Amino acid sequence: MFSEKKKNTNQVLERNTIAKNTSIIGDISSEGDFRVDGIVEGTIKTAGRVVIGSQGTVKGTIECSNADIEGHFSGKLTVTELLSLKSTAKIEGEVFINKLSVEPNATFNATCTMKSGVKELKTDERSKAEKTA
Repeated sequence: MFSEKKKNTNQVLERNTIAKNTSIIGDISSEGDFRVDGIVEGTIKTAGRVVIGSQGTVKGTIECSNADIEGHFSGKLTVTELLSLKSTAKIEGEVFINKLSVEPNATFNATCTMKSGVKELKTDERSKAEKTA
């Protein structure tokens, strides 16, 4: 008579924090989100969001779905969805993104490759011939 709502058990709710005055050298991998308020030198790979706080610094590689940057980043940054740069952000290196949001006063000194959001229109060969004839 009553149906139970199924809970999505696949959703990961992990939140990892690298606190201020903490320094990590090496590679970090997780399915959850990351917040960096300290210093990371190495690689961060996650299916979630990476947040670099205003006091945070990352030197190396980041691969994630979304990123919010307030602090410093230098290296290679790959974001499959949205990269959001706050006004205090300083970015250097290579950036590969889908969408980009930049607040005034952010520093963005990087080569940027954005995935194309424009879809090709397929035209009928017959309609081309009619237009040119």
